[in-house]
Amino acid sequence: MESLILVILVIMPGVWSGDWRVTFNDQCALKGTSIVIKCKYDYPFGHFVTSVTWSKAWLVSGRHRLFPVSNLQSSPDHFVYAGNKRGDCSLKINDVHDDDSGAYYFSFVTTLNRWRSQTFLQLSVKELTAVVQPSTVTEGDDVKLTCVSGCPTPTTIVWYRDGQAVPNPVFQARREDTGRYYCAVLGQETARSAFVALNVQYAPKKVSLSISPSGDIFKGSSMTLTCSSDANPPVTQSGYSLYKDGHFIGSGQHHNISDVQPSHSGLYHCQAWNNISWRGSDLINSTQVPLDVQYRPVNVSVSMDPPPVVQGSSVNLTCSSAANPAADNYTWYRIDSPSSSSMLQVGSGQVLSLPSVNASHTGLYFCQARNRLGESNSTEVLVAMMKEEHGGMPLPILAGLGVSLFLTLVLVLIFFWKRRKQRIHAEKETMLGFKHNGRGLSSSATEDESNSVYANIHRLPSSPPPVTDITPHSQRSSHREHDAPVSSEDEVTYTAVTQKPRDPSLPRHINNSRSKAGETDDAVIYAIVAKSS
Repeated sequence: MESLILVILVIMPGVWSGDWRVTFNDQCALKGTSIVIKCKYDYPFGHFVTSVTWSKAWLVSGRHRLFPVSNLQSSPDHFVYAGNKRGDCSLKINDVHDDDSGAYYFSFVTTLNRWRSQTFLQLSVKELTAVVQPSTVTEGDDVKLTCVSGCPTPTTIVWYRDGQAVPNPVFQARREDTGRYYCAVLGQETARSAFVALNVQYAPKKVSLSISPSGDIFKGSSMTLTCSSDANPPVTQSGYSLYKDGHFIGSGQHHNISDVQPSHSGLYHCQAWNNISWRGSDLINSTQVPLDVQYRPVNVSVSMDPPPVVQGSSVNLTCSSAANPAADNYTWYRIDSPSSSSMLQVGSGQVLSLPSVNASHTGLYFCQARNRLGESNSTEVLVAMMKEEHGGMPLPILAGLGVSLFLTLVLVLIFFWKRRKQRIHAEKETMLGFKHNGRGLSSSATEDESNSVYANIHRLPSSPPPVTDITPHSQRSSHREHDAPVSSEDEVTYTAVTQKPRDPSLPRHINNSRSKAGETDDAVIYAIVAKSS
């Protein structure tokens, strides 16, 4: 029995020391983690611990007061005593938060006394701080993630982006890397930093153009063309441009057309810009979107071949129109007279053939073009029969004769014009001869008459010689003013004249000396016009 008591005394605290003592160190805890505060206590021999208590000091009315941790407003398992009643006074705090920071005291009660630590344990609560460098980057730039801990205790850090693990804290930014980042303690991910954002800017991608309403677009309806893209920073209103068939339409994300017309059909595409380039290009285009405006037949018309309708001939009437989709049904009608309101259906198809026209075919014709959107009528065309008279010539022959007569008339006019021109030319030459003759007579005294050729031109009388005027001289002049020849026509006889050229064998200075002396080698031609009385 005595030996058993000795063994118990040996293993009991205080046996060796016998001092009242509590031993602990200040602690630093990361917010969100769970920590164990290490603590040791001792007491004198002969005492048995009956209860232990951890208390926290709170400042109340300017004084610090102690409140047992078990009485603090917290979850039941927030503070857990991890020691025993034999010298271990460790305390575990789960999910540390900011309110847990402060001064803590440990006290215990024995069978003979009670004791409280003479000093307090200071608990500091810190948190992780995430740093992204730089916080705003352009796609392709380098990014570095750094986690700063306020506690000196080394911990293993892991990174997350929007809840997804980040394998490497240093990377080359992509557009997918945009998001909120935080760091945490490995194994205690609840202990994490506040969020920090990484903004990765990039040029517009996935540029698209949509047309509302979707499906078929009809003439006269309204529609909206909308541009969209994935870009950071987002593309503004002025950053969007709309093009039709390669031609600029306007700026803006939305384009409304209240009255759609066939002219709006074409290929459309958007262009987006946000001042960020991608592979050297600042302007990013969408794919082309076709717009096909559908409408019922319009501008329906009828053509006739051949235009003049001759009895017994064949005539083709062709109906044409503009429509989308194209007209697939044509119906022909005839109105027998303008005053008649009754219509007679005379055929179908785009071409109406009248193989042998007769009087029963005369009337006003029009066609009706139809597609699945509606129908429209053409204007009326008159088919009037032109009869060919017996013994008469066909119209093409008459037309040919008219052309021939016109050409003949033109040729006759040209012939008379040339004859008149020749006669005027001959008269001019005659007048020039008269002048030359006068000059020759004045200088012929010094020339050799053997080199001259004379031509005598006589005017034959065309009327009897006039009666001898016996009127006195005083009255003769007055009679001359009233007497005039009735009519006469000169008869002129033309003679061919040759001109002797200069002697080319003589030197030029001899010819020139002869010219200075009044001589010439050129034969002088004289023409004497004699008017017979």
